[in-house]
Amino acid sequence: MVTGASVGVLIARLLLGGALYAHGAQKLFGWFGGHGIAGTGGFFEQLGFRPGALFAAAAGLGELLGGLLTLLGLGGAVGPVLIVLVMLVAIFTVHIDKGFFASGNGWELPAMNIAAALGIAFVGNGAYSLDRVFALNFLTDPREIWIAFGCAVVVAFLNTIVRRPQRS
Repeated sequence: MVTGASVGVLIARLLLGGALYAHGAQKLFGWFGGHGIAGTGGFFEQLGFRPGALFAAAAGLGELLGGLLTLLGLGGAVGPVLIVLVMLVAIFTVHIDKGFFASGNGWELPAMNIAAALGIAFVGNGAYSLDRVFALNFLTDPREIWIAFGCAVVVAFLNTIVRRPQRS
């Protein structure tokens, strides 16, 4: 049955998933004006992530896979969990000291991505999803979803503490 909620979830998934997929493709392949692994890896090295290419690949894969799974509505909350993981690392390594607003490179946009990912994860992928087409019910129980997000927070924290920023 077509409902407003089904359409709303589809729109949210398409926008969030498409945007994160594109960001991942920028990092991994240099698509959409991105810098690819080499350029992104150099930026990650400046942030203290060494080796930069490895961390760039991990971030790119998290965004690409998280975005694609969210876009397709496949895998329950796996896509949103990957998105939250990558966005938390971005907030605490790049954006937190720049204030809130995106216009100053603050943490506004990654926080909005997190909010959308959380909403999609707990509402579900909706009627217009591959989960529905294939009758998949993976990572849809709220307790499991909270555990998955808890794991994402721990991995994001570990990711930020392995940084070795250069001393000025």
